Amino acid sequence: MIKVALIGFGYWGPNVARNLYNNKEIHFKYICDLKENRLEKAKSLYAESVIYTKDFQEIIDDKEIDAVCLAVETSNHFTLAKQALEAGKHVYVEKPFTDKLSDAIALKEIANKKNLKIHVDHIMVYHPVIKKIKEIIDSGDFGKILYFDCSRINLGKIKNDVSAMWDLSVHDLSIIDYITDGAIPKKIVAMGEKFYSTKHSVNFLSLQYEDFLANITASWLSPIKERRIIIAGSKKMLVYDDVDVLNKLIVYDKGFDLEKPIAQQLEYADYVVKTRIGDAIIPQLNQEDALGNSIEHFRQCIVEDRESITGAESAIRMITILEKADEQLL
Repeated sequence: MIKVALIGFGYWGPNVARNLYNNKEIHFKYICDLKENRLEKAKSLYAESVIYTKDFQEIIDDKEIDAVCLAVETSNHFTLAKQALEAGKHVYVEKPFTDKLSDAIALKEIANKKNLKIHVDHIMVYHPVIKKIKEIIDSGDFGKILYFDCSRINLGKIKNDVSAMWDLSVHDLSIIDYITDGAIPKKIVAMGEKFYSTKHSVNFLSLQYEDFLANITASWLSPIKERRIIIAGSKKMLVYDDVDVLNKLIVYDKGFDLEKPIAQQLEYADYVVKTRIGDAIIPQLNQEDALGNSIEHFRQCIVEDRESITGAESAIRMITILEKADEQLL
């Protein structure tokens, strides 16, 4: 059983705490936060089963702690993760991994040197729908991926530490990275504007890969909430709508078939394009908690000494894209 400390009990920390507490293979030892009201809230939930502290150094000095989970603002990720790694502790950190590529690379080097695990909570990778989508695409029935069209929009929450692209688009980048086994875009086009924030509150990101395209919209200024991904394949297509409670994933047997024409009838064409409209299927999905899956994967990586699916390597690929996109927004 590994012993774990949680740093941060603000917006996302309580969700991480709940899953740490519910995992029977984890000894949830500490909750650390600088704000007294947050610690009081934590105490009302976990009573004396957890140690509460405002002092991060207390956790760093505790030799029993195997890993720390960071649920703090992105700007604090590098400093806290570096301290934890240098103290010999594995690190679980919210997305995005860091706000600078150089910091992400530095943390990866420390972890490699000390044989420690870094797990970035790109939570969508552990969602049962995304796991099902990868299964469908990897089966070969979907055909070649043609494009991704991703939309992640809502009214708020406006942030000043990261942009909408770093906050929201990183989810879709992690999904694309996972489904395509780490494909690297060869061209990046980005647009954005700073409305009501010191960071870009609306972003449009277009990516050209070797064999497919991706378009990602992120906004904190939308009258509706949308969490939707369309993936078009050469054989089938699918729509993942996370807001739809009943039909989150629909796979369509729709597309185009190419047929060789009779030469004397169509001398001007090499092929005839025919529209194909088949069945729409709603796959059966496992009822799993994505955050619980993420935390359990982190635990298994520590115990079994293997790298996380969403470790530093994949996070660095995403931060590389985000930094290149940012260069176009200056």
